[in-house]
Amino acid sequence: MVVSNDTELPTYEELTVEEVPISTPGLRAAAHHLGKYCLDVNDDFMMCKQENNDPRKCIAEGKAVTSCALKFFRQLKGSCYDEFQIYSNCIDKSSSRLDFEPCRQTQAVYDKCVFEKMGIERPEHGFFCKARVYTGSQPKPPPEEPQVFGDLPYGIKDFKEEERPPAKYGLRYWWVK
Repeated sequence: MVVSNDTELPTYEELTVEEVPISTPGLRAAAHHLGKYCLDVNDDFMMCKQENNDPRKCIAEGKAVTSCALKFFRQLKGSCYDEFQIYSNCIDKSSSRLDFEPCRQTQAVYDKCVFEKMGIERPEHGFFCKARVYTGSQPKPPPEEPQVFGDLPYGIKDFKEEERPPAKYGLRYWWVK
């Protein structure tokens, strides 16, 4: 995005939000349940980004996503901390690419705990790839106005093919005889 002197940028106070203090293995371990827990809030944010084409208009929705993630991790810490730590540590230590495959046993224990204590079932494979109808609160933006250009540059006319003058240096369509 190009910024000029006329562009109004948000202040630091508007952009300041509490961050989610968690490592990459922890985010990978909780990603499926977090995605399902914050699905509606994330859909609002993504719809805002998609339809407005201006990140400044989606600051409130972005803060809501971060707030939802913080709420989720606080609940997770209160109910399934040990299972989460074991699963996250397994993801971190068992492979250099943070794969899930070597940790299926600890994943099952973690999934069971989250389902029993938080009521969030692990989504099936491909859940986030499925098409869903957006039912959120984001209003539809007004349609974009078509671009209107001024007069054509000097020397360019809007004429039909049969009105064209003969080619100066031979046939225009040399492959057609």
